Amino acid sequence: MAVPISQMWTIATYVAKKRLSDNKRYPLVLMLEPLFRCNLACAGCGKIQYPAHILKKQLTPEQCFAAVEECGAPMVSIPGGEPLLHPQIVEIVNGLVARKKYIYLCTNALELKRRLPEFTPSKYLTFSVHLDGQREHHDFSVCREGGYEIAVEGIKAAVKRGFRVTTNATFFDGADPNSVRGFFDEVMDMGVEGIVLSPGYSYEKAPDQNHFMGRARSRRLFRSILSNRKRTWKFNMSPLFLEFLMGDRTYECTPWGSPCYSIFGWQRPCYLLQDGYTETFKELLETTRWENYGVASGNPKCANCMVSCGYEPSAVMEGFGSVRGLWGMVRGTFSSYRDEEALKLLNGAARGETDALVPAGGVSGAPGETDAWQTKR
Repeated sequence: MAVPISQMWTIATYVAKKRLSDNKRYPLVLMLEPLFRCNLACAGCGKIQYPAHILKKQLTPEQCFAAVEECGAPMVSIPGGEPLLHPQIVEIVNGLVARKKYIYLCTNALELKRRLPEFTPSKYLTFSVHLDGQREHHDFSVCREGGYEIAVEGIKAAVKRGFRVTTNATFFDGADPNSVRGFFDEVMDMGVEGIVLSPGYSYEKAPDQNHFMGRARSRRLFRSILSNRKRTWKFNMSPLFLEFLMGDRTYECTPWGSPCYSIFGWQRPCYLLQDGYTETFKELLETTRWENYGVASGNPKCANCMVSCGYEPSAVMEGFGSVRGLWGMVRGTFSSYRDEEALKLLNGAARGETDALVPAGGVSGAPGETDAWQTKR
């Protein structure tokens, strides 16, 4: 795990204080969306499918600071859209650094190299660069030829200037596990601090609805990718969440763990679903019918979701909330996750056996899809 000790300590003490106060619903990461417009049009993205008059709007720095203070989460993720298109993004970042919030500024890096001189390296600021695999896979994912090379240039420039940098990858059905593992080697060679990854979520507005995975297929893919891992790979994520992706742990979603604030207000119930908005964070917590969300609720919109914004808070709260969870994090940090069956699938995929990762229950996401991988280590 590649998370600085100071950040881990901040999160651990924050979770401990919430538990001691018997606060059962609290945020870990604020998803702060200052704008929706972007300079890419990725086929799997549902965040940029708004009319022009909405895409022109943006949060002011004052609105951003007020949301951060109201929420109180120790970490702030700034997605979009593309945050570097916001004319006051530097002011927003500097204001959050002054408040000692750990910031992950999510960017496709098309503008990163040009704008780097405007920012100051800090332990509180990380550029989280959207990079969805090796060159061909990334360019296909973002629907722009040459996007990979521009992003890599931005990453290397940021690392050279002393910034914290992570990569953020979203994987869809059809991802080649061997290519993904090769991608891990590439990004670690770039000098990044760690890798962030997640299965794609089926946004209703996304133009491409054919490549989102069901939960069983997601587990197979991530087990083949993350088992038998190299010591050189560093992940900027909870080891328990990675075990969840591999099928070794079962969690319920914690949607209030990553609340979202945008030009519309506080999004109900989470960053991924839009079931209305509230004016205040308190109203979001107290009036949202949380029992209607998550896999256990039977809500079809949640059925195949395994995304980090909902499930990593669950893993983090377990990791810092009990001795057993903490031990699981320590063990996971140093484990290579040897798995001979996963290695066979990986080798089968390398030989071009296209059915090597096909779920036994049928097509991806089909009702009744089974998962023979749900074993416990």
